[in-house]
Amino acid sequence: MNSAPEIHEQSVAALIARYLKSQGVKRVYGLCGGHIMPIWMRLNAEGITIIDVRDERAAVYMAHAEAELGGGLGVALVTAGPGVTNAMTGIAYSHVARSSVLVLSGLPPVPQGNRGALQDIVHTDLVRSITRYAHTVIHADMALQELDEAVCRSFGQGGEPGPTYLDFPVDVLRQRVSPAVALPERFVARTFTSIAPNSAEVLAAMELLWSAKRPLVISGRGAKLSSSALTELLTRTGAAYLDTGESKGLVPDDHPSVVAAMRGVVMSQADVVLTLGRRLDFQLAYGSPAVFGHAKFIRIADCAAELRDNRRGEVEILASCDRTLQAMLEVAGDRVPAAEKPWLQSLRQQHEERSKKLALSMQNTPAGRDGLMHPNKILAALREVVDDNTIVVADGGDFLSFARVGLPASTYLDPGSLGCIGVGTPLGVAASLVCPEKTVVVATGDGSFGFNAMELDTAVRHNAPVLVVVANNGAWAIEVRDQIESYGTVVGTQLRFSDYAAMAKGLGLYAERVERAEDLPHAIARAMANRPALLDVLVTPEAVSSDAKSGLAWVPDLQALGTWDEAERKWRNSESDHP
Repeated sequence: MNSAPEIHEQSVAALIARYLKSQGVKRVYGLCGGHIMPIWMRLNAEGITIIDVRDERAAVYMAHAEAELGGGLGVALVTAGPGVTNAMTGIAYSHVARSSVLVLSGLPPVPQGNRGALQDIVHTDLVRSITRYAHTVIHADMALQELDEAVCRSFGQGGEPGPTYLDFPVDVLRQRVSPAVALPERFVARTFTSIAPNSAEVLAAMELLWSAKRPLVISGRGAKLSSSALTELLTRTGAAYLDTGESKGLVPDDHPSVVAAMRGVVMSQADVVLTLGRRLDFQLAYGSPAVFGHAKFIRIADCAAELRDNRRGEVEILASCDRTLQAMLEVAGDRVPAAEKPWLQSLRQQHEERSKKLALSMQNTPAGRDGLMHPNKILAALREVVDDNTIVVADGGDFLSFARVGLPASTYLDPGSLGCIGVGTPLGVAASLVCPEKTVVVATGDGSFGFNAMELDTAVRHNAPVLVVVANNGAWAIEVRDQIESYGTVVGTQLRFSDYAAMAKGLGLYAERVERAEDLPHAIARAMANRPALLDVLVTPEAVSSDAKSGLAWVPDLQALGTWDEAERKWRNSESDHP
């Protein structure tokens, strides 16, 4: 029997494992292969837990959840060739979400390079556009320096945070690193300091915000560490507040500034808009005057990509959101803001009325003509068990539209602005491992569930106590509706009411199929007591989500939503309204 070469304790692979451990990495998500075996075995030797998955993109999704929920570095380890190409969707997801993920891979030995070796492709050319740093390490003595650089880039040191990528020829992984370059300083846990704001810019931002009559604050990724300062700022200024999927749960739902149900109205009425670490992407109408009117913008972010995209600010501050908000509060002192209290009170009242109406309608939504329950019935039942100790992962196209507004969450993950459906189960598995003290609920459509359904096996093998609830409507519902309305026929968008509960049972989970709304509460209780668990809930494909109504499926030319697209056209064709 052939024996693999010995992996020396001073080898590249050994030092990679030791370096990751020094940076606080507790888990690495991956799928094994020969080109990464030296790293794989040394991770185990260092006591780092390997969460072995069934598909590489799921490994990167899980690393994303580790970074988002654990506050540190998420690491994915994938093998060469198809391992990397499989992982690319996950990398793209983290790229758009700007999460701190390090992806590691291997290559054929250097002597076999460019000779047609197994799985020999140039990975870095493939991933460079969706990473902050992508490099092949071909000299053993450069391994630690390259690791250090990749991790720093991932956390946004010198640019935008996001995924980074390194690969190593397998013979390099086995090579010994010179003790002269394995300096102790390489194994020091890094703390990445926040960026202090410029005092003059802070004063300018405070003056503009405090003078606004109808101020609006919108938070994103960069505000995740700003919950306390953000809440105080809203209380002091009387500003209206909109969260986004990147920052859901930062401000309690009962705060008087929260007006999420009035999103379109408040965006059109605000006279000053403060964005906190948030791009003005398609979800915010690109900041267009067609939607935001003549509002002035204050942009605060710790990276340029969230500072000046689409709309420039009257004030722009490149600094940490938390430190900037605290500085603004200090500068303001006892100054009384000019915000119109009746404006916010009216918005809040309408928000509460809509929210109560939604909650009531969710409970009383009638079944479809097919007799199957409306998806809102699932959300109404889950609302009874979701609390501040619950991590909610929402996934899907049509079902996400219902869950996004119908299922409250203090900690929340979803497909993000990439629209990367299929993330639900992997994110849920990782979330339950990263935060074992919390309850993790995945609410997913059946189409999106199918992308990574085999990760249920990962949940069982690693005792991840996640609850996955599948809204099974047997269709790609948004596309079905668009095809019927726009083309009069349905082509390739219908699924089957497959028995996902039977599948889950076959993989070792507790699972039930639920067909009646009245059975949901007890089914949820049983599933919660027997996690990991899956509920396969049959829902009507006749339900029409807000996203299906908005034109999201047919992709308007100028804006993501039909109403915004129409407003954009009118604005662009009107000369009198332009500054």
